[in-house]
Order: sequence, then structure tokens, then C-alpha cells
Amino acid sequence: MIATAQNSPRLRPGTDHVESWFIRANDPHSPRALWLKATILTGRDGTAIAQAWCSMFDGKRTRAWCRDIDLPAARFEDNALGQEIAVGPLFMTLHGRGGDSQGTLCDEHSTVLWDLGFTRSEVAGAPLSMLPSDKLLGAKLPRNKLVTPFPVAAMTGFVDWDGERWDLTGWHGMQGHNWGAEHSPEYAWGHCVFTDSGSGEPFAVMEGASGRTRVGGRVSPLLSMLVVRRGAQEFRFDRVLDLWRQRPELDFPHWTLRMRGRDGSAEVRMSADPAQMVCLAYRNPARETSYCLNSKTAAVSVHVAPVNGNAFTLRSEHGGALEFLAPRPRADVQPIV
Repeated sequence: MIATAQNSPRLRPGTDHVESWFIRANDPHSPRALWLKATILTGRDGTAIAQAWCSMFDGKRTRAWCRDIDLPAARFEDNALGQEIAVGPLFMTLHGRGGDSQGTLCDEHSTVLWDLGFTRSEVAGAPLSMLPSDKLLGAKLPRNKLVTPFPVAAMTGFVDWDGERWDLTGWHGMQGHNWGAEHSPEYAWGHCVFTDSGSGEPFAVMEGASGRTRVGGRVSPLLSMLVVRRGAQEFRFDRVLDLWRQRPELDFPHWTLRMRGRDGSAEVRMSADPAQMVCLAYRNPARETSYCLNSKTAAVSVHVAPVNGNAFTLRSEHGGALEFLAPRPRADVQPIV
């Protein structure tokens, strides 16, 4: 499936639906990161809003902003070239080679503005789905879908945070898309672009998740997925329902996942500093609000032992995106946005 199709809106008016497009950029040489997101939230009760999000991280401070817009005043257009998204002060254009975003968000204390572009990296940069088949993206289960049209992206442009301008040239990141009838009851999601310590150039990427879903009114056990790419090699651990071959541990602010599959075995360890995270209130159409405990500068270690070939380990000191979704906020992650 090509990137333009993966980013197509899945909204069906009059249904319970949450959908987001997001862009992340990380400095390979320091714990600085930017995260942007455009969200649709609709409900059978008539709820229809769009949200513009931005979160900033610099290793010493964090800040997040959110703006609600009536959905009729927002724009989520799908055309032959890609997608055009406008949510109040946030704009995104997505196409087959990459995309761009511009915008400004502010509150009574702080302001962020940005103008950035990204292009697909040739290193492990083909669109990625952690599900075992793209056919599941259109199925009823799982209730929450996630695809990554650009798992490794080269960034350009700038972001300005209260007058401090960051040049994004040489930064790397990703672009993702998710949707469902509601947010997962609980999850940990991780993504990391691994870069050379000297040149800062990417050479590998991982994406994984452990989460619960609702089936017949009940909440499932933790179900996990993981994909690791290193150069031209891809190692998939996507037997979602094979609970014997996965050992997830969600122990905030740490996420550990051990998996076995047809490609071998893998272990992921991710950890974030709560003081360097943001807490984002994620509304659900027909259920209580959930809280996303969000880091874009997490430490990551991935060890893969292939069935054929030598084992290898990937590490990043501060390049990981790590999110936990929980039913309640935490006192050690403030403020709530």
C-alpha cells in the first residue's frame, strides 16, 4: 500500500470515531524533538470537532498546546496527490514522497510556530504496518488501527519556541496515521529512528506496541506487535494473538517487550523521564477521557536474534517516541493539556 492511500481519511459521519495524522522530528545529536498532530473526533451523539496539537521537548523543559475547532470549520481533503489538512492554525500536506506542515499555537505563557517539510528516507523508509496483513486495516478488529506511511523521514525547515529558533536540517523523524471507534483502553507505543553517532544519518528503525482492545464488551489481554528494519532487512513479530510468544511489561515510565516469531526473537526496552514528558487529555466519543503520557526523547534498546544471521543490538540515548495511554493522569507528568 502506497503512502497516499495509507493517509486517506477513514471518517464515517455519524459514527463514534477518532482519527489522527502526526509528524515527529528528532535532533540526532541532542534530546530535542517536535511532535505535531491533527485529530478528528466524532460521536453518534453529534460530537464533531477537530484538534490541533503540538508538543515540544528539549531535554530540560517540555510544552504542549491544543486547539479545538468545530469540524465543519476544519478541512480534511483527499485527492489524487495526497491529503490536505487544516485545523485552525495547523496545516499539513501529505503526498507520496513526504509532506509539509505550517502553523502557530499559543497559550497565555508560550508560543510555538513552525514551517517544516519532510521526505521519505531511502533507508528502511517504505510504508510500514505492524499488522500481519494490510487487509486488517479495513476489518472490524482490531478496533484501533495504526499505519506509518513514512517510518523514516528527513526533515527540513524550522520551529520557533518563544523566540528560540531550531533549524531542522539534518533532523529525522516519521509520519503516522491512526484511527478507530475509540482510543485503546490501555497501550504503550514506541518508535525510534536509529542514527549513526557521528554523521547522524539513519540506518535502522523500530516500531512496536502493546495494547488492549474491546471485544464483545470485554477488554482483551495485552496484545503486542513489533517490526524492526535494519537497512534492507526486515524482522517482523506480528502474531498479535499468539500470547505464548509475547511478554509485554507496562511499568511506567518503562516499557519492555519480548517477542518470538518466524524471524527469530527480539527484546525492546524503552524508558522515559516523567519530568520530560507531557500529559495529553485524549477524549473518547462515548467513553471517559484517557490520558496520553507522551515522550519523544526516550531511551531505547532493541536486541534482535534472527533465525538466520547474527544477533545485533540497536541503541538510542534520546531518539525514541514512547507513549502510554492510561485512564488517569499522573502527578509526576504535568501539566495536563
